[in-house]
Amino acid sequence: MTITETSPATATGTPVPAPAEQSWTPRLWGVLAVLCAVLFLDGLDVSMVGVALPSIGTELGLSTTSLQWIVNGYVLGYGGLLLLGGRTADLLGRRRVFLAALGVFAVASLIGGLVDNGTLLIATRFVKGLAAAFTAPTALSILTTTFHEGPARNRALSVFSVFGASGYSSGLILGGLLTSVGWRWTFLTPVPLAILALAVGVALIPRDRPAAEGGHDLVGAVTLTTGMLLAVYTVVTAPARGWLDPLTIGSIVLAAALLVGFVLTEQRVAHPLIRLGILRVGTIVRANVSVIALMGSYMSFQFMMTLYLQDVLRWSPLKMALALLPAGLIVAFGSPFVGRLINRWGTPRLIISSMVSLSLGYVWFIATAGNSPHYAFTVLPTMILLGGGFAFGFSAIMAQATDGIDDSEQGLASGLVQTSGQVGAALVLAGVTALVASDTHTGGGFAPFHPGLNLVTGVAIVGLAFNLIPLLSLTRSRAAATNTANS
Repeated sequence: MTITETSPATATGTPVPAPAEQSWTPRLWGVLAVLCAVLFLDGLDVSMVGVALPSIGTELGLSTTSLQWIVNGYVLGYGGLLLLGGRTADLLGRRRVFLAALGVFAVASLIGGLVDNGTLLIATRFVKGLAAAFTAPTALSILTTTFHEGPARNRALSVFSVFGASGYSSGLILGGLLTSVGWRWTFLTPVPLAILALAVGVALIPRDRPAAEGGHDLVGAVTLTTGMLLAVYTVVTAPARGWLDPLTIGSIVLAAALLVGFVLTEQRVAHPLIRLGILRVGTIVRANVSVIALMGSYMSFQFMMTLYLQDVLRWSPLKMALALLPAGLIVAFGSPFVGRLINRWGTPRLIISSMVSLSLGYVWFIATAGNSPHYAFTVLPTMILLGGGFAFGFSAIMAQATDGIDDSEQGLASGLVQTSGQVGAALVLAGVTALVASDTHTGGGFAPFHPGLNLVTGVAIVGLAFNLIPLLSLTRSRAAATNTANS
């Protein structure tokens, strides 16, 4: 089978000649299947655990603030080590790092399903996040170095996104069914799937040599990892402890000092962990801001919906899962076509369309929900708009974030965009949780969630505005050039 698309568009939207066709051999399809299976597991795990949160809270006696740690414990490990994970794959070899981290992911899933203590459960989520911090950017960098830039890579990224969406939508249904039996099954179910993916990966993923040359930037790795972990931890814990608490202030100062030290280190070492020049590329910066808006708003909205529909409206886990399912289905069935749209229209237009769809979805829910939302009038249109926004946005953002990057830095670029998404999700979710927890005096119902929904909507609108700025600047430049030519 061959890819025959022509006239692809770069991340700037400018058509370029089509690269040579790439033959998709059975082994190539097999490698893609393993990478997709890991993304499927990630989506499956996130959505299943999200559905199970109210049941976990009831059995283990966890408050809303504590429940966010089941989500943010994962995000803390994930966001704190993603950049290190991506760069480690470049330095040590992608296959080795990918398979080792996948094994840790399976073990952490098993332990998480067996513990009886909330603190231990959160700890397993943290370890699982650490493992995902290595599997996620490594999987994406394996994909982007295996498939040639252009139509082949865009199509592979679309298939990759389909499996993530399929995992998410499948997790909603499985989470509803499994939670009805016992929430522990939502943690145990990924274990055999991860073991199977590990076995197939050992057989199919070819051995590779490190893509990046040079020594290891130990000081940079320590300052970045410690600074990121402390920064995410501070943001997550500050709403409960208080932003003016001495420990919060001290953590902020220390995290800032570590991150400044990292930047200074990278400017001086011979072989930096991160080439800071990559942050001067406008399209890459916009991709990272866009994924913050996408993941931050979407994950926070799901967190609020699981609590609102189950705890306030008393919907069963399965009913809630079915209510949210249309968004996942739209992503699953729509993502295969996004690669063709990227080839034709370029990533900027699709990302703008994504931000518009997300913003409209949140605004519609706020305007029509009330204390007794009608599913067909409120929830379903919201899920359709959010599903469309995610379908257009995810693949386009990933393509733009890695477009034009040398193979030796694909792990870095992949880790950077995924770090932005996870850290952005942690920041927005921490803010949303603080707003929801502090607004209980309003008497319950929909009102406590309203401030959080306003924050989520604002995040999506900021993402839209950030992507519109270069488009408006280009329009003004063209208008000025036309006026000069006519005068």
